[in-house]
Amino acid sequence: MNTAVTDEHIECWHKDGAVVIERFFSEEAIAPIYADYQSLYGVTGLGDGKEKNVKPPGSVGASHRKQFLNVDILPYQASVEMNLISLHPQLIALAKELLGVDRVELYQSHTWAKYTGEADYDQAFHCDFGNHTLTVPADESSARTVNFVIYVSDVTDDVGALHYVAKQDAAEVLGTGAITATLEQQSALRTRQRSAAGPAGSVLAYGIDTFHRGTNLTKPDGYRYTMTVSFKAAGNSQIGFHVWQFSPERPWHLIFAKATPEQLNCLGIPLPGDPFWTPRTLALTQARWPDWNMSAYHQ
Repeated sequence: MNTAVTDEHIECWHKDGAVVIERFFSEEAIAPIYADYQSLYGVTGLGDGKEKNVKPPGSVGASHRKQFLNVDILPYQASVEMNLISLHPQLIALAKELLGVDRVELYQSHTWAKYTGEADYDQAFHCDFGNHTLTVPADESSARTVNFVIYVSDVTDDVGALHYVAKQDAAEVLGTGAITATLEQQSALRTRQRSAAGPAGSVLAYGIDTFHRGTNLTKPDGYRYTMTVSFKAAGNSQIGFHVWQFSPERPWHLIFAKATPEQLNCLGIPLPGDPFWTPRTLALTQARWPDWNMSAYHQ
């Protein structure tokens, strides 16, 4: 387990539903990814700073498409380091620990670059279960998910740090087990909100039943680089977000060339020794990904 993670972090995750682990990744690990973000997105954004207030009149933190500019999904047209940070062994280990399972799968990995004035990023408090499952968050931790937000740049309140409400505080406002909040309850939740600010390299871990909201960037020429990465227990078909197979022409070779069998297993690729691997499937897979060192699978 990463030495930045303490028992208090684990306890806070289970009690509050969210925890910020500062400097989970070292400066050296984040530096090439920060450089990739600057190359991919820059530091000024795409907008002109005008007409950012596009929410319907009278709405409270409504979402709209301009909030989701500068988003891309794994694999990325970038460095191997950026492609593999979602599958970092210490992140996988933390996901297993928080979910209490032996095997996990990566089901979401996307970038998000935000800029002051490019959009109105203010959101209402919500839970993320709506676009992660067709049911609702499970009672058992092992059947839920853990969402990680990796801070590629410093994330302070003036550059849109996420705000969340701890489970016990949400329960006092909404009642135990609530997963939606009415317009009238939003103001009460704001009085209980906590900031998830943290320096570059930090990781925010939260659940799909934790109330949270995006906030606006107010710093002049401010920007925020983050990556959202989500894990579930292996085989949990109720949970999903990205379908990795949807675009096979994307640069998967960057991952296959460097990832370990455990990292690839988090993407649904069978481990060495699985009955899937036969002389035929080994030969065909090697032909598809010629740069992939499959010696472990042949053994």
